[in-house]
Amino acid sequence: MSSARTDDVPAPAPGIVHTRTDAHLGRFSLRPVDPVRDAEMLHGWLTHPKSAFWLMQEATLTDVEREFMGIAASEHQDSFVGLHEGEPRFLMERYDPAHVELRGLYEAQPGDVGMHFLCAPTATPLHGFTLAVITTVMDMLFADPHTRRVVVEPDVRNTAVHALNEAVGFRIERTLAKPEKDAYLSMCTRQQFEAAREAGARRETGQTPGGTKSR
Repeated sequence: MSSARTDDVPAPAPGIVHTRTDAHLGRFSLRPVDPVRDAEMLHGWLTHPKSAFWLMQEATLTDVEREFMGIAASEHQDSFVGLHEGEPRFLMERYDPAHVELRGLYEAQPGDVGMHFLCAPTATPLHGFTLAVITTVMDMLFADPHTRRVVVEPDVRNTAVHALNEAVGFRIERTLAKPEKDAYLSMCTRQQFEAAREAGARRETGQTPGGTKSR
């Protein structure tokens, strides 16, 4: 699986596969996970109480290393560490839903790409950070011209991520009964993502779709 940069920004550091500059929070970028070097950091993120929906609360360091080694060896999925101003701050997994996570559970279409993302737990959250992260993730996925639709399957109880998904254009299709959870099968086309970004930009500038100031 591959990606390309779309922003007019300086050349990335070695290993960086995508960058995006957020108007308020600065530069976001992604690099492939190193299953060995990143294992300790990811173990801390994934076993934190705030990461309960990743279902790895009891994972050992070895479990985490093996999990990401398996992803790295797979032809149907890959994973990335997300950086904010050069510092590791989030995790992204990309997968082919026809083969991983959703195999046999929905009718996959050419150009479908699945994803998971996780913001590193922090005691000092930045306003708008999670929205900037998911926007960066979606920007990376749609930078690949072969991507037509992003597919996700969040836990039905994860209300925070449902709101974020809606903000970038996802629409819930139906509920799925997966072995590990009940999930909302949700889809976002390239057009829905672009429309959501344009709507967000209008809200920030206080403009209505017609271009006039809102009250």
